[in-house]
Amino acid sequence: MNPLSIQVIEQAKNDMQSAVTHLEHELAKVRTGKASPQMLEGIKIDYYGTLTALDQVANINTPDARQIIVQPWDKSLLNTIDKAIMNANLGFNPQNNGEVLRINVPALTEERRKEMVKKAKVEAENARVVIRNIRRSANETAKKLDKMNVPEDEIKILEKEIQNQTDAYIARIEKILEVKEKDIMTV
Repeated sequence: MNPLSIQVIEQAKNDMQSAVTHLEHELAKVRTGKASPQMLEGIKIDYYGTLTALDQVANINTPDARQIIVQPWDKSLLNTIDKAIMNANLGFNPQNNGEVLRINVPALTEERRKEMVKKAKVEAENARVVIRNIRRSANETAKKLDKMNVPEDEIKILEKEIQNQTDAYIARIEKILEVKEKDIMTV
């Protein structure tokens, strides 16, 4: 196979892998019945005039499946962190004991679980769209190889390989979604 063809396939694989990695990252934020530090990801606080991610100013851990503990390195930030968590509208009510914030994660209702599944499906569909866009772009690049004296049969083989990669990555997305759905619906 032509080095240019190999390069097109490798680039498509890398881009598709990035899309799957992004999906996994986004699904980690979707709440299941268990507490996890990722639930607080994306919360920013005003740290001496700079918006700073919560995990940059505090230790976040989960001692059990129903509780998150936020322990700031600077105790004066407790009230600021408390307000930021409340403003994030995650449905949490942190308890401030002067040392740490304890967040009891309520059990999900059946209705809320179904909402979370819908959210996970939207994320998976977004990943599928990205994969298909990568396929389209790779196929366009493959067609341009014709102008670089790459034989037509090799371009057909390349397009088939791109489609095989697309099918494989979409199957991975389906598997990831299936696992997440099962995780969300497990009481």
